[in-house]
Amino acid sequence: MDFVDKIQELIVKIPKQLEYTATEEATKNALVMPFINSLGYNVFDPTEVMPEFVADVGTKKGEKVDYAIMREGNPIMLIECKSSGTNLDNVHASQLFRYFSVTDSRIGVLTNGVIYKFYSDLEQTNKMDSKPFLEIDLLNLNESQINEIKKLTKSKFNLDEVMSSASDLKYTKEIKKILNDQLSNPDDDFVRFFASQVYSGKLTQVVREQFNGIVKKAFSQFISDKINDRLKFAMDQEAVATIEVEEEEQEAVLSDPENRIETTEEEMEGYYIIKSILREFIDPARIIYRDTISYFGILLDDNNRKPICRLHFNNTNKKSIAFIDENKKENKVEIKDLNEIYKYSARLKATVEIYED
Repeated sequence: MDFVDKIQELIVKIPKQLEYTATEEATKNALVMPFINSLGYNVFDPTEVMPEFVADVGTKKGEKVDYAIMREGNPIMLIECKSSGTNLDNVHASQLFRYFSVTDSRIGVLTNGVIYKFYSDLEQTNKMDSKPFLEIDLLNLNESQINEIKKLTKSKFNLDEVMSSASDLKYTKEIKKILNDQLSNPDDDFVRFFASQVYSGKLTQVVREQFNGIVKKAFSQFISDKINDRLKFAMDQEAVATIEVEEEEQEAVLSDPENRIETTEEEMEGYYIIKSILREFIDPARIIYRDTISYFGILLDDNNRKPICRLHFNNTNKKSIAFIDENKKENKVEIKDLNEIYKYSARLKATVEIYED
């Protein structure tokens, strides 16, 4: 079972567990330990996950943080837990804050088993930032957040990459918050900046009040226009892709009026082989097939703009798997046996990576 499968399994169980996790210990056992396990760390191996991790901090001796994720004898992630009903906005991660200065860990996590706040020391070395670089709610998890958490898994963990991503996440989130606040209630400096670019007169109080409404309206219309442009582009691209498939099928029917779509056992077997190859990399439920007269297409997210490959199995004497290049052209590779598909595992994964970036 891969990371995504484990996370999804945990998410399904959370609502059923909440009424039984009123205490911190129950939250650890029912929610936090399964989450750590989903990251690929063995919660029953103290060389990987050390419970009640102790580090002396100045005059304070024997203080403990709930869990430390270990690598080569050193902590790489510290986790402080609260009961599932705790509002983390009202909690100061004091133990994590103190431990940052005396351990090698660069990542601290504050959680109530549902909400996870990830901290680092981006602003001052060995001093934990007051604001998290990432905050997730397992009951409202989106795909981009899953990709960020995946970087913390045992198999993917690379501190330099995590830190680079943390910096982008933290400051992007803060800037988005500022923009959202200004969109709702622009302050004088924000209004003055835009007004001075378009208004040559004196910015009196009356003029600033007038521009306050104008700026809010312009901002809203700008965002609405951008969304509409994106939607129109996506619909146009989908329409083009659909037309291309329809044209290919029409040509096949004209050349052979008896030609009809027939999904064969070999095509389905090839489809399941490709799903098994990619299930370690992405959620297999995202891999969809569409059979056409010309080929058996395998897509990511049932999206014509995300072709993974095409299987050309209709010719009983010659079978091939086709990879789609950046110009939407096919690169066919002949295969004699379905098991040869496994030889192209790296290429299939590389194709999916392009869509995931």
